[in-house]
Amino acid sequence: MSDATTHADTPVSTMDFHPQPRGGAPKPWAFPAPDRGQLPNGLTLLTSHRPGQQVVAVEINLVAPLDAEPEGLDGVATIMARALSEGTDKHDAEEFAAELERCGATLDAHADHPGVRVSLEVPASRLHRALGLLADALRAPAFPESEVERLVRNRLDEIPHELANPARRAAMALSKELFPATARMSRPRQGTEETVARIDAAAVRGFYDTHVRPATATAVIVGDFTGVDLEAALADTLGAWSGSTAEPLKASPITADDTGRVVIVDRPGAVQTQLLIGRVGADRHDRVWPAQVLGTYCLGGTLTSRLDRVLREEKGYTYGVRAFGQVLRSTAPGSPEGATGAALLAISGSVDTASTGPALDDLWKVLRTLAAEGLTDDERDVAVQNLVGVAPLKYETAAAVAGTLADQVEQQLPDDFQAQLYARLAETGTVEATAAAVSAFPVDRLVTVLVGDAAQIAEPVKELGIGEVTVVGG
Repeated sequence: MSDATTHADTPVSTMDFHPQPRGGAPKPWAFPAPDRGQLPNGLTLLTSHRPGQQVVAVEINLVAPLDAEPEGLDGVATIMARALSEGTDKHDAEEFAAELERCGATLDAHADHPGVRVSLEVPASRLHRALGLLADALRAPAFPESEVERLVRNRLDEIPHELANPARRAAMALSKELFPATARMSRPRQGTEETVARIDAAAVRGFYDTHVRPATATAVIVGDFTGVDLEAALADTLGAWSGSTAEPLKASPITADDTGRVVIVDRPGAVQTQLLIGRVGADRHDRVWPAQVLGTYCLGGTLTSRLDRVLREEKGYTYGVRAFGQVLRSTAPGSPEGATGAALLAISGSVDTASTGPALDDLWKVLRTLAAEGLTDDERDVAVQNLVGVAPLKYETAAAVAGTLADQVEQQLPDDFQAQLYARLAETGTVEATAAAVSAFPVDRLVTVLVGDAAQIAEPVKELGIGEVTVVGG
């Protein structure tokens, strides 16, 4: 029998596959609105019941801003934040860590310009116990000398590594350039070697006693509260925290100098140049914020943005360039005269040393083209889809929701700000987004910091004419 006959006579088998899955109808989504209340001790409370979120997230906002640090003690807020979990009136540092571990909880704290943020995550079944530990850390931290000394040594060990990091070094240089030397914003958030070395347990205790109290603090709690008597848990823990009812420190005015100029932080022999280009602009209280977010995203928010298309895809100068807006400190309307908020509007990335001049030249061409021709409707539509369409995924966890709610508290925004922001982003047109982006990044009002080999990059950068060029030691 021939092969042809064999194949012809063989019956063709059929396979019965399952039907292809089909997507369901999209469900309406909005950023969750919290319930707002206050405990008898004055602690403001925001809660959000999120069914299914068995890991509860707690964020505590303490109005202890960096502006409040005593002169010569920059970094004391950071050391205090780190020392909150280093023992209480009930447990020493090791016992406190062990108790957190038994709860399956994590506790972190950090200090920034608006204040100190303390973050707790814990399974819902152990929330009551973990809130007790958190309350102890806030109510009666021990601040033992040995632990504070250890934290100071750790911080001193971190500083040389930060100075060796081009991105961190660029950020420090930009802050120093933008803000006057007398302003706390001009100096490193976590202090310098000189200031941190002065910090001791007495300084930490003094900062705590002056600024940490329930009457000026806010607790944000997000998660699945099914089966949890949250009211009782709060009464036994955070509700037992007491303290002064004094008003918090008033925000000082923010001033910045965005005169177009270039500062090169010299790193002889560097094979790459770190770029950080920025200025101070509108914060989230300004009506332009949604358009500014959208326009900045189109400019440099993703791999398909204009900056990446030119500098990465077409020219191959870099692995990526990003444009972003970062709120430094926000002050609500109605605050004392002269007290203002500020957001850092910046473009960051790195390029190989030889390409520094051409890359900056092309970056400025992108900005000039944006001003001359504007964004396209396609760019605007993609940005809206990326920012608004993926929001439900971004806020799947309780920690993400709690963090955003705490940001709103910190920046003195209404509870529905994030929900309204997404609605406004969807309504923002191409012309409005273009105008906001052009206003955010004017070609003649940008401070450029370059961390790289000055011997190789200074002359090419001077030829660009984007501002006076100054070289400083690395």
